[in-house]
Amino acid sequence: MTDIKAAITELFQKNIKGEIISLEQLPQSGSDRMYFRIQIAGASFTTCIATYNTNVKENDTFLYFTKTFLKTNAPVPHIYAVNEEHTIYLQEDFGNESLLNVLEQQGTTQQVFHLYKKSVKALAALQMKADALLDYNNCITSKEFGKSAILNDLLYFKYYFLDTLKVPYDKEALIEDFEMLSNYLSLTGQKYFMFRDFQGRNIMVKNEEVFFIDYQGGMKGALQYDVASLLWQAKADLNEQWKNELFEYYMDCLDEISPENIERVSFRNQYKGFVLIRLLQVLGAYGFRGLFERKAHFLSSIPLALKNLQNFIKVNSIDLHLPEFNRLLNMVGGEEMAERFYIRKADDQTPLVIQINSFSFLQRGYPADDSSHGGGFVFDCRGILNPGRIESYKTQTGRDKAVIDYIEQETKMTDFLSGVFTTVDIAVEDYIARGFDKLTVNFGCTGGRHRSVYAADAMARHLRNKYNVKLKVSHLEQNIHE
Repeated sequence: MTDIKAAITELFQKNIKGEIISLEQLPQSGSDRMYFRIQIAGASFTTCIATYNTNVKENDTFLYFTKTFLKTNAPVPHIYAVNEEHTIYLQEDFGNESLLNVLEQQGTTQQVFHLYKKSVKALAALQMKADALLDYNNCITSKEFGKSAILNDLLYFKYYFLDTLKVPYDKEALIEDFEMLSNYLSLTGQKYFMFRDFQGRNIMVKNEEVFFIDYQGGMKGALQYDVASLLWQAKADLNEQWKNELFEYYMDCLDEISPENIERVSFRNQYKGFVLIRLLQVLGAYGFRGLFERKAHFLSSIPLALKNLQNFIKVNSIDLHLPEFNRLLNMVGGEEMAERFYIRKADDQTPLVIQINSFSFLQRGYPADDSSHGGGFVFDCRGILNPGRIESYKTQTGRDKAVIDYIEQETKMTDFLSGVFTTVDIAVEDYIARGFDKLTVNFGCTGGRHRSVYAADAMARHLRNKYNVKLKVSHLEQNIHE
């Protein structure tokens, strides 16, 4: 990490007139890219974002797309500098607030609706105007979202959701239906630039304007796919009125740009197909990350994706004869499947209280359990790299920012906790269902100061957010009881 920050600093000093006040890593999302925010004095801008990514091809695609999009006045970041190796670049900072954040904070207000209208209008303009300038040979993988790409999304859903859950189906019949659906959708005449992941997290809001990020996976494809991704994002859970009005407005925007108005009946029909493809692709992704890799965040997102699919099939259908596919859709979107992923949350009548402790193996040993039934968990954090070995961290704890940054950026704590969350969740759900009143979760390390404190707090956040359960948190070596 020190080497990366040094390389970022060197790139900044060579290209930007100004002084770095601070350089802090931002939380990592689903990709391997690392982002840093630079606070600046003496420059024409006060912050910028440094991106570090060893996938040079991905970087080159992003930089090429950005350069091209800016020629159309699209709302994308300006690039300030790129290092010789094309592993680091400095870009415009749009802040931390995404369109999804705004929706979650404000709800379905007219102001939020207006931001969605701005987003689909800017989307339509970028898709059509940039297409004429782009050389799609610069795409990361496929140049076009055609039949093979559509079929791959369907197979992704099959492998990582249906097969992982051992859902029974007629393999030959399903593949035939996949072939027919991918043929139908690949014949669309409106093919322009396609973001591939156009959703509320990748639309930033600053000063009531919208800006686009994370479009390096783009290619040539159907216009409908991106607007389907935005309007049917599971986490956003937009109501039907908003979806319909925004889709109609999107078509109006296309007509304003294109010399030939789109044929709306067929455009709407194919839009439904791309909504379905997107919903299944998301389920496949959640299946891979959650069911296959056992990552807690993605497992908890599956119910939202299933609800989204259920809402879609209630009011929409594809005008094709797809018997096995439709049978599976009704099964996956049904109540029985939803029940498999139902998260049982605590309410006011739930007696369960979860006691979470951090402690020192050397000073205390295993904490005593004063419950009537005993049991619970003890997790040993000593396999995680110890921040306490660094002189400046010795007097700090797992609640101090410098230690938190070190643990999150330099150790395998995230992987460790992913498995811990999955294990503890099984007990929590069972205890809530059976009316038990006590569960203890302990985290120990050498001194009970850094790793165990961080892990205990992370466990508390996870259980509070997922189950709304009553918690008591004690950091025993610091004599902190909350």
